[in-house]
Amino acid sequence: MLVLSTSRATVQLQRPFFLLHSHYYQHITTRHTMATPSTPKASEERKQELKESLADVKSRVRSTAASAGTTSPTLVAVSKYKPSSDILACFEDGQVDFGENYVQELVDKANELPREIRWHFIGTLQSNKAKILAAIPNLYAIQTLTSIKAATALDKALPSDRLSLLNVLIQVNTSGEDSKSGLDPLRNSEGLKDSELAQLANHIVSNCPRLRLQGLMTIGALEQSLAASERSENPDFATLKTTRTFLEEYLSQSFGADKIKWGSEGSGRLELSMGMSSDFEAALSAGSTIVRVGTGIFGQRAAKSA
Repeated sequence: MLVLSTSRATVQLQRPFFLLHSHYYQHITTRHTMATPSTPKASEERKQELKESLADVKSRVRSTAASAGTTSPTLVAVSKYKPSSDILACFEDGQVDFGENYVQELVDKANELPREIRWHFIGTLQSNKAKILAAIPNLYAIQTLTSIKAATALDKALPSDRLSLLNVLIQVNTSGEDSKSGLDPLRNSEGLKDSELAQLANHIVSNCPRLRLQGLMTIGALEQSLAASERSENPDFATLKTTRTFLEEYLSQSFGADKIKWGSEGSGRLELSMGMSSDFEAALSAGSTIVRVGTGIFGQRAAKSA
């Protein structure tokens, strides 16, 4: 049974785990659907500022995606270091997806903000933090998976009564920079089966029943992002698209028509999470389906306190 009243305060979900993985309402109850009384409110001036910035970014996303032929891309508002009051203001203005880089910051914000929010973890993932992240009921996706160990830890840590599969994206180091996390990209089909990326993808689909391989994510080289508007194609974006093509072929050959455990539930293809504040329009033009925008919405971030 699925009951959603017109009021945000009354939501009940009673469906088997395997039937509800497409719905983002996860364990919502009356006490979970609103911010806690202690959650501070943004000033009216700040609310208006955020409203205008968010509307501008959404408009640019829609326009660019339409030109590229991309249907319903996901905008993740990156809220690291930003107060819960900013997130709440954006949520009340219709923004649902938010991204955080640090585990404890995500835990704290998730505890005091509405459970309808879909949280994306986009920071470095350590397997010893998997249990903490898995305990967040409305954790929607982890975009930085790079190891079988972390995938296994996440799958084992997810509560048995969770109502949806946890989406995971494999991070790919498209620029080859030592400072960036991620697995090597796929440039051709030679040795594909033995690549770290293919082995991780295979492990998620075959051995992690509570995870869904949603797609691939990259953080490209800064210089490529800054020059994106000056060239016809960003090499990092092109590399991730090529990687997706080869990985999809491998998964189709390995698992046939069974699309329950991988790919977008809408298109059936692996999602591409690429593009940030400085280059999200270029990323969308290149075929990105998920963009991560922080500064463009919230403004410059203050340095993290020690």
